[in-house]
Amino acid sequence: MTDTPATTIHQFLQSKAEAQQAFLAELVRIPSDNPPGDCAAHASVTASLLTALGLTVERHAVPVADCQAHGMQSVTNLIVRRRFGDGPVVALNAHGDVVPPGDGWTSDPYGAEIRDGMMYGRGVAVSKSDFATYAFALLALEQVAPTLKGTVELHLTYDEEAGGLLGPAWLLSKDLARPDMAIAAGFSYSVVTAHNGCLHLSVEITGKSAHAADPASGHDSLAAANRVLSALYAVRETYAAKQSAIDGIGSPSLVVGLIEGGINTNVVPDKVTFRMDRRLIPEEDAAAAEADLRNLIAETVAPLDGISCTVDRILLAEPLRPIDGTEQLADVFCRHASAVMGTPVTTTGVPLYADARLYSTAGVPTIMYGTGPRDILDANAHRADERIRLSDLAKATEVVALAIAEILAVSP
Repeated sequence: MTDTPATTIHQFLQSKAEAQQAFLAELVRIPSDNPPGDCAAHASVTASLLTALGLTVERHAVPVADCQAHGMQSVTNLIVRRRFGDGPVVALNAHGDVVPPGDGWTSDPYGAEIRDGMMYGRGVAVSKSDFATYAFALLALEQVAPTLKGTVELHLTYDEEAGGLLGPAWLLSKDLARPDMAIAAGFSYSVVTAHNGCLHLSVEITGKSAHAADPASGHDSLAAANRVLSALYAVRETYAAKQSAIDGIGSPSLVVGLIEGGINTNVVPDKVTFRMDRRLIPEEDAAAAEADLRNLIAETVAPLDGISCTVDRILLAEPLRPIDGTEQLADVFCRHASAVMGTPVTTTGVPLYADARLYSTAGVPTIMYGTGPRDILDANAHRADERIRLSDLAKATEVVALAIAEILAVSP
């Protein structure tokens, strides 16, 4: 009896489990912290590892001036293309830049240590694991090539932590990639079809310095900032009533995460700046949300004598919203994930934002699926002791390979 494509894929991935784990460990051991965002070296190592697996790798270096304009030092995006014949183009996107490790680790954040069936290391979950997921899923698809028609592309990019505009957005804008559908780094126990957007604003409030012994001769920028912050926190309280209809998303949020100002203890502060993070649910219009905040700040400052204010947008990441074709793509992944994971896997949304939105905004049906835990907290994502279960790595890889094999099947 001849093996089915599903059997061939399963057996191949079982035989490559140790090789896949070693591949991931090498990626974790090479730092690619962002900031500072000097990621070209990691891309070079990744390209060499992929080449050693027999894959052909394109290297697309982003000009240094563009990197610096986005607060990064170097970005080299990688594309692997495998054409199996005429048919749809499926892109698999994960990012290799990671947040700095911070304190509190119980092991080397770049050690890729394995304990109790888990691998630990910065970026092992977000999202170097899906470099390994997608690369080995493609290798598994090679084993059933005669049954496929279409193209699989790996888009391995390096600026997700800085907004993604030098990664997927750059590849799409340069016509280096034109996929018909996309799968972005995600979680093994859910198929994500929506995520929140994010707006970062920088607010600068300017007054006039004066000696603390004669404060009336100045204009206190901190007192003005206090009024603005109180107004922002008051409107934040209203957000809880605005719940997304998409499971897992929740309500909008607002956090003031950075503030600085003043000259000295005995000086009326002449300038205060702060930055805010406003999360946007998929049902919201980003332009309207930004306009509301700008108007609120302007109206609060307007009556204050000697006080001026400027507001600058630092980042706008649109939400990921389902579009035509998303549901069909998600259904295929949910079905295979439920079978392989041994538990019902359904669609959901997540409150974070990611590069997935950049494909959807370009009209590409996009989901998030890959190696990962049931939720972000379980992975310690962006925290000390970031980790993944190696069993999830193996299962998610099989799901991706099986789902794409169905999408690219020669006959339905």
